[in-house]
Amino acid sequence: MVAAVARALVVVAALALAACSSGPAAPDAASYVGEVTSARAGKDRQFREFPGEPVPADKLDVFLPLRYYPIDPSYAVPAVFKLADDRPVFEMPTSTGTLRKYQLVGSLEFTLQGEVRRLGAFVEAGMPIVDLFVPFADATTGTETYPAGRYLDLHPTSTGYYTIDFNHAYNPYCAYNAAYECPFPPPSNRLDVPIRAGEKQPGT
Repeated sequence: MVAAVARALVVVAALALAACSSGPAAPDAASYVGEVTSARAGKDRQFREFPGEPVPADKLDVFLPLRYYPIDPSYAVPAVFKLADDRPVFEMPTSTGTLRKYQLVGSLEFTLQGEVRRLGAFVEAGMPIVDLFVPFADATTGTETYPAGRYLDLHPTSTGYYTIDFNHAYNPYCAYNAAYECPFPPPSNRLDVPIRAGEKQPGT
């Protein structure tokens, strides 16, 4: 396991250097795994301390602790963000049957499993770019992971270089509580490979 982690980090580091010397640096293996583990434990604590936000009080022991794939640094990859020319508005279907308007602000281009891939990055229409919302589906969606897809949130950088870390992929809140309205990823954000990183299908 340690050797696999080390090899994955070497690949990440090489890709980052090839993309740009000012891009994100590869994490130290031990500290990276520790940080992700700590973040996951913190999320469990938060959900328990605030029942209903999102997990209902009578479902805490059903859904918690949250279920994850093992932490795999090879799923943390450098990406280049390309601004969209016209920033079109999409009407995304949601879990409640309504439509929510999101603006495509750009795309993230990255290499994963030997192939160049892209995911669109969105903000709610009419809102400033505070965080990039990246909903996605993949070959595990509906089987190993939540049928409505998963999300990533990225903080904007001044360089245009990012790290997409699928170990931080998370389920929308409607996965635990139908009272929440969650947008579904557009077809353009469906990856044709399994992303076995991040959060799994919630427990039942």
